[in-house]
Amino acid sequence: MSGSDGIVHLETRGTIATITFDRAGARNAMTWAMYQQLDDALDRIEANRDVRVAVLRGAGGHFVAGTDIAQFTEFTSGEDGVAYETRLETIVSKLERLRVATIAAVEGFVVGAGLVLAAACDLRVAAPSARFGVPIARTVGNALSAANYARLVALLGASRTKAMLITTDFMSAEDARAIGFVAMLVGASGFDAELDALCARITSYSPITIQCTKEAIRRVMSAPAASGEDLVRAAYGSSDFREGVAAFLEKRAPKWEGR
Repeated sequence: MSGSDGIVHLETRGTIATITFDRAGARNAMTWAMYQQLDDALDRIEANRDVRVAVLRGAGGHFVAGTDIAQFTEFTSGEDGVAYETRLETIVSKLERLRVATIAAVEGFVVGAGLVLAAACDLRVAAPSARFGVPIARTVGNALSAANYARLVALLGASRTKAMLITTDFMSAEDARAIGFVAMLVGASGFDAELDALCARITSYSPITIQCTKEAIRRVMSAPAASGEDLVRAAYGSSDFREGVAAFLEKRAPKWEGR
């Protein structure tokens, strides 16, 4: 999933800001440059007092298929993994703390870091094509941060989070709607119209109520998780992680050794 660095577009029309992940040839897998552009876009939204709703979506029929794995070839130790997860957390927590309502408009793959970004939004609106998952046990053999495990457990439950991470199975849009992770499931033909209607409704509501609701629930859910840096360091510093990255890029099955 290497190649173009991709771009994160920010378009603001009146009270609605739209962030679009645009690297369609790689299912919008995030590059370091795209993460920086997302960080900048979030700052611009926060500074624009006219914005009431922020929508995150992907180009080309997918949301975000994780982080571009080719970039992990730069990692030489577990400390690189800790630094990456720390940087990702800075952006994800900034998204969670935006004063405006946030909507993840998801189609196709919503995978790895893409699932984390969707989970950090207030609402998720899905097309039937949406597939949610974190297949890292099958692909590159890394780990999530403690904060991201906590996010998934809060929204999906411990059992479903374990099942998703251990089996690497994807959750369908229908199943995500059934457990409440997805707020609306909309047919592809009416997706944009329903999304626009939802945004219009939210922009007509009290921004103070929305801000207070977001912050109150964030406080309820933000009991400090036990530090997981040792686990991140162990995963990213392992021989299996280096093998997983190499196998992924070489399009072959990894040979796991558990060390």
